[in-house]
Amino acid sequence: MRRIFALEDLEPAAAKHLPLPIFGYVEGGAETNAARRDNRAVFDEIRLVPRALNDVTGRDLSTDVLGRQWKMPFGIAPMGVCGLTGYRGDLALATAAKRAGIPMVVSAVSLIPLEEIVAANPDVWYQAYMPHGLDEIFRLLDRVARCGIHTLVVTVDASVLPNRENNLRTGYRTPLRPSLPLLWNGITHPRWAVGTFLRTFVQHGPPHFENSGADRGPPLLSRKAERDFSGREFLNWDIIRAVRDKWQGQMIVKGLLHHQDVALARQLGADSVILSNHGGRQLDHAISPMRALPAALAEAGDMPVMVDSGFRRGTDILKAFGLGAKFVFIGRPMNYASALGGEAGVDHAIELMRSQLRADLGMLGLLSMAEMGPDRMMLDDFKPLRSLSQPDAI
Repeated sequence: MRRIFALEDLEPAAAKHLPLPIFGYVEGGAETNAARRDNRAVFDEIRLVPRALNDVTGRDLSTDVLGRQWKMPFGIAPMGVCGLTGYRGDLALATAAKRAGIPMVVSAVSLIPLEEIVAANPDVWYQAYMPHGLDEIFRLLDRVARCGIHTLVVTVDASVLPNRENNLRTGYRTPLRPSLPLLWNGITHPRWAVGTFLRTFVQHGPPHFENSGADRGPPLLSRKAERDFSGREFLNWDIIRAVRDKWQGQMIVKGLLHHQDVALARQLGADSVILSNHGGRQLDHAISPMRALPAALAEAGDMPVMVDSGFRRGTDILKAFGLGAKFVFIGRPMNYASALGGEAGVDHAIELMRSQLRADLGMLGLLSMAEMGPDRMMLDDFKPLRSLSQPDAI
């Protein structure tokens, strides 16, 4: 990690460390990767306008959201099979998040039992891909509640299996199947093969999908197991309403982009929404969450709106707050950091963002994230961003 000076440095380092199918699964988006590219391009369209000669010695990154104060304005997004990219990856992410005082969202497609992750960090959130049938959904919710989790993140943008031809090109399948190419990838990436793959099998046995339902899921490595983690075509707002009625804690709806869906989530009693295009991994050419943010805020009322997809810099987070977001989540870079350096790697990635944010906040002449507003930003065509406060700007 000595050569990692920014989150962008993590991806090329992870590309060398991880076998191509594993890296390709994390890195790739859907079809042409247009949605993923636009997640980054949108930040280049916004310029920052600093104020000078403000005393900023007392600046503070702590951020209040959903009744809780976090030490920084960002958390770790849910990511599947982190235990395959890095040794005990979900635990590394959860432990580092606890140490940093930020939230970490456990993925439904994770390889370490939820109960074990909660023991390491009682403040984690749980991201659900809803199983088939209300009975199974309620059984899952009962399990999550028994773990002591208070914040449920219902992901709704993965109901249809996307066309991830990038995964086919790199040879990734879920579940993984034993094959000669898989063996060769292990031989040619010995540090990952010994330090992550074999170490997991020797110390903990064959990994399973642990948290997609009330019961243990299928094994990661299998010739026969068939499971579609994206096939949720049956999902509808009536199911979300039933989940809201059942779940006694905080409920967040993740994966919305249309402002009318934000309005529906608010009407059904969601405590918050996360605008997301799944990191560009679902619908190709889907709108960037940053572009969807102004219209979403117009429908959200007093419900906080959070956002993910494409965040890599402290200035990215400040731009989201300037548009009205209340919190940000970062995904792929934290996965790479765990793969490369375990807990210490995630600590390093979080510290890079903390350092950037603190410097950027001071250079803008601000003392807190709450002070960041549209008056400190302009579009590339020199229009103040106040004009983006109307829904028809999207």
